Amino acid sequence: MTISFQSKEPMEDKDYYKILEISREATEEEIKKSYRRIAMQYHPDRNPGNKEAEERFKIASEAYEVLRDPQKREVYDRYGIEGLRGTGFTGFRGFEDIFTTFGDIFEDFFGVGRTSRRGNRALAGADLRYDLKISFLDAAFGKEVEIGLPKTLACEACQGTGAKPGTYPSQCPACRGSGQVTRSQGFFSISTTCPQCEGQGKIIQHPCKDCRGLGKVRRNREFQVHIPPGVDTGSKLRIRGEGEAGERGGPPGDLYVFIYVEPHDFFSREGEDVICQIPISFPQAALGSEIEVPTLHGNKTLHIPKGAESGELFRIRGEGFPKLRGHGKGDQIVQVIVKTPKHLTKRQEELLKEFEEIGKKGKEEGGFKSFFKPKE
Repeated sequence: MTISFQSKEPMEDKDYYKILEISREATEEEIKKSYRRIAMQYHPDRNPGNKEAEERFKIASEAYEVLRDPQKREVYDRYGIEGLRGTGFTGFRGFEDIFTTFGDIFEDFFGVGRTSRRGNRALAGADLRYDLKISFLDAAFGKEVEIGLPKTLACEACQGTGAKPGTYPSQCPACRGSGQVTRSQGFFSISTTCPQCEGQGKIIQHPCKDCRGLGKVRRNREFQVHIPPGVDTGSKLRIRGEGEAGERGGPPGDLYVFIYVEPHDFFSREGEDVICQIPISFPQAALGSEIEVPTLHGNKTLHIPKGAESGELFRIRGEGFPKLRGHGKGDQIVQVIVKTPKHLTKRQEELLKEFEEIGKKGKEEGGFKSFFKPKE
């Protein structure tokens, strides 16, 4: 059975560095060493029935889970506990979740992990993947999205035991709950999975009608997913506890939401910067002008200086995507494209020819021809 518990300390007030008794500049090895010491001191097996020790053990494990991960640690250092909520981190659901995650550490000083002591150990459920397609603007501003997916859940009728409500699984008489039977052959002893309980260690004499003794049911699950502003194609959101149900009281797996951002008709993206192209006329480029440019937050005025070249880039500060890991936003890069008119009136042609002649005359007066004369 999964053990659920809440910290007495408000989530917003937790100082993970203080909990692990380390400095904010602690190295990865220092973090692990401190956690090992505290986990050994307050491990439930060394403090049976001590609720305070259990709570300290749980909080220290939560702190270690965050500070050992460079990305989670960076988010925590910048935004604290509140920032971690955006990554899907919600702490551990119970002791079995902790033992499954940090089993290698516990093996170091207990010789074996807590869950591996019995053949019918609790197992975490499988992780699930969900591919989510969102629009360009939803990626920029974030969104609450409702998704639905089929998954296995712990049976509510029997609370995941597989036994009919009011009854309980009984210990397997063949293996006495170990899930394995041992046979001697000469000088050797061979252990195999118990054929009677199939390694479960328990026998269900009266199966639950809802799940037929499996302890799990297949259901469509619908829930809200928070898409933070600034995500991009390839971004991955982890939602703890929304994967498949665990085995024999083990914690459920996690759900990973992979983001795909649809292209926009006008905008494109490079990192946190938004890119767009704006056509301007030859007079606007030559004489300079003020133009209206669409941005993610509405139209903005952009000053085009005299003599702008086709393809030239201009920057509008702070009009890009929010930075997922940091403060502020990117910029909007505007590339101006000077358009050549294809259909001219007779008067326009006359003016352009006159413009060209004036340009030629100016070059000649400025010594343009003499540039090609040989030196005397």
